[in-house]
Amino acid sequence: MTFHRRAFTASAAGAAIAAVLGLRPGATRAEAAAAARFRIGGCDWSLGKEGDPGSFALAKEAGLDGVEISCGKPKETLPIADPERLHRFQEAAKAAGLPVCSTCLEVLHRDALKSHPDAPKWVEQAIAPTRELGAKTLLLPGFFKQSYETREEQQVVADRLKALAPLAEKAGVVLALENVLAAEDNLWILEKAGSPAVKVYYDVENPVQIKHFDPVREIGVLGKAGLGQIHLKDKAPVFGEGRIDFPKVIEAILKTGFEGWLVIETYATPKDVTKVFFGNAATVRRLLMEPRR
Repeated sequence: MTFHRRAFTASAAGAAIAAVLGLRPGATRAEAAAAARFRIGGCDWSLGKEGDPGSFALAKEAGLDGVEISCGKPKETLPIADPERLHRFQEAAKAAGLPVCSTCLEVLHRDALKSHPDAPKWVEQAIAPTRELGAKTLLLPGFFKQSYETREEQQVVADRLKALAPLAEKAGVVLALENVLAAEDNLWILEKAGSPAVKVYYDVENPVQIKHFDPVREIGVLGKAGLGQIHLKDKAPVFGEGRIDFPKVIEAILKTGFEGWLVIETYATPKDVTKVFFGNAATVRRLLMEPRR
């Protein structure tokens, strides 16, 4: 059956899909299909609820599709690996009707993946809870002093990930590196790790702020095969008021063929957080279905 713009948007099915996805009036079937490739999540820390199951109720109020949750800072065992804590997150997600889109191993801000003896242990401990929460992506941050800038450091990271990759593959979890390296350096690490369970968690703002990279170019170089998940953020809380050209960024993402979670990591005061996230999610959904240039 051939769908024309008017026929589709006038149909009950088209109206229902448009309503669910937050599409603009007059969205074509192709635009609806493009938007349906993505879900819009939010980070619990950006919602002001780091490590708090209450992030799910707030995310639902803000019109998000899911939550990226923090694993917690351990002494001997990751907090998220505690069965009671894990259950609280599962119950909160169920009550809100929202999934966990990913987990973040924030202890790596303290214990560098490139050098700390406990870093591989934390990654290993996070894999099973990530799977139990129904998520498929585990964010592994590496910034500032924890960044791996030299080939020697990158080789250590690749070797550690190569050893951990079989566990991640078995669990159906992607180990996703978030850093400010050039796309080519990240692809080098991925090649050395040699596993489809190792990818990049690309943040569209950090490399611009710290290294002045062009996110459109970086996204294109990483491509669908290199992208595990994506953070959308800007220095300004409201998308469109900062320096990130979100129309071009979204277009670059679409061109790669990537599909999955786009996770908003923005910052706002507690009184504005719901409004800011709601508005940013609406902006992203609108851009996803704008006709491609």
